[in-house]
Amino acid sequence: MKIQYKILPLVFILTFGFYACDVERLPETQITDPTFWRSENDLRMAANYLYTFLPGLPVTSDVWSDDAFAIGPNPISDGTRLPPATDGNYNNNYNLIRAANNIMEKAPNALETGVDQETVDLYIGEARFFRAWAYFNLVQRYGNVPLILTTLTENDEKLFAPADSRENIVNTIYDDLDFAITSLRSPSRLGASGYGRISSTAAMAFKSRVALFEGTFAKYHQKGDANKHLNIAVSAAKACMESGEHDLFHSYFDLYQYGGEGPSNRENILVRQYGVSIAESVLFHNAQRTLETGAANPTKALVDSYLMVDGLPINKSPLYKKPSSILEDFEDRDQRMLATLFKQGDSYIATQPTFNVPNLSFQRTGYANRRYANITDWQNSRSFIDYTIIRYAEVLLNYVEAKFELEGTISDEDLDITINRLRTRAGISHLTIAFAAQNDLDLLEEIRRERRVELALEGFRYWDLIRWKIAEVELPKAVLGNYYFEEEFGSAVTPEVNEDNYIVLQRAENRSFNPSRDYLWPLPINELGLNPSLEQNPNW
Repeated sequence: MKIQYKILPLVFILTFGFYACDVERLPETQITDPTFWRSENDLRMAANYLYTFLPGLPVTSDVWSDDAFAIGPNPISDGTRLPPATDGNYNNNYNLIRAANNIMEKAPNALETGVDQETVDLYIGEARFFRAWAYFNLVQRYGNVPLILTTLTENDEKLFAPADSRENIVNTIYDDLDFAITSLRSPSRLGASGYGRISSTAAMAFKSRVALFEGTFAKYHQKGDANKHLNIAVSAAKACMESGEHDLFHSYFDLYQYGGEGPSNRENILVRQYGVSIAESVLFHNAQRTLETGAANPTKALVDSYLMVDGLPINKSPLYKKPSSILEDFEDRDQRMLATLFKQGDSYIATQPTFNVPNLSFQRTGYANRRYANITDWQNSRSFIDYTIIRYAEVLLNYVEAKFELEGTISDEDLDITINRLRTRAGISHLTIAFAAQNDLDLLEEIRRERRVELALEGFRYWDLIRWKIAEVELPKAVLGNYYFEEEFGSAVTPEVNEDNYIVLQRAENRSFNPSRDYLWPLPINELGLNPSLEQNPNW
């Protein structure tokens, strides 16, 4: 059953106020408060609004990284962006924070009309999860930002307060998630009728994401107590793993298809739900058509990271032979590569039912993104395939990476309960300490590789480059695509190629990454004008 994020328009306007273009500047309207906040239904209706802030499909965010390239260059990826006047990444998160604070303050009013404490805490727990979500989005991008934990009136002096420290904000995120973990229901208790709502394990999983980011950011940028955060990441991931609520789904390809939807797929931890059918089209997306026309084409760098079935990278495996055709590139490779990229013979679109070769007019890298592909959806120009925002595979990867970063090594037992479970599903040989030593493999590199291919094109790669402090190494490199097989690609489009005949999308001399500036995003210019106490991030 798909949760319906509905809220009465009048209640929405009067309870939450209008959207503001700056942080918390509109007065709180009190008109409906005496008659609202009196029943569980009121609390649920208010909380439902928060779900509208869940992110949609990240079909284009990987073009920020070295894993994907669109029709043209991306200013985040190539270092050419300028500080914006406004930025929805800033304003929308503060709108969510305001809505969450409002619920946290007013939900206790329902106690006076007989709603029990457990129920009130349940919806406060949802609000605190979403506040943590919003603040993590802000910290990832901007670092220090204003920490606002109450709804503010129009003239509140906190509107003009300086940014709070990253440490204080992250500690608040942990506190919010701890409350959510203890107050929210488990997936099994939510059951099919509650599928789609935030669960206790979603809070655990998200806490592991936050803590891994902060721990590795602190370690590699030499800012803060790395081990504190890494220990939290291990603990939170382990709690989720030991909950017994989640497991890997049997099919990697079906994770991005209708076959992977719903509570029967225990890998799903947090999802953005879409409609059910044309007749019940509450929300829909058009991911396949967007990708078909070149929104996020996989790069050579991503494709080369997929292992051969013997568990070795292409530069070490005796199975790898330089392909003489596009299709040969898929031979003896990780099954996740076949599930992520279109290859000859795959079901494609209504006007071309069977895929042949990438169209270089759109799929400019010579690789085509296969995610969310469905002929019927393509024909209807709308898809209802849900977007899994957090899945159990990420939790396993968070655990093994944080454990290695803490201890400088990893056990075969930990590899078996994490990476090797993913490799079993992908049809490739397991990683062991002995295997790594025998083949001169760097364990940290292999852990990072596993994360890259398992979570490919889901919006993780850019942030991984940021927290590992290797964006300055990877992003200035030339962006390359497939080998240019002229007979197969045809002559309709003749791409630029390098001396090795690989398609060149953007040369290295046209890309840059300034490590003294680009690890944080610029604050919007309008926000600096509205609040003189805010300071722009360094060198922007």
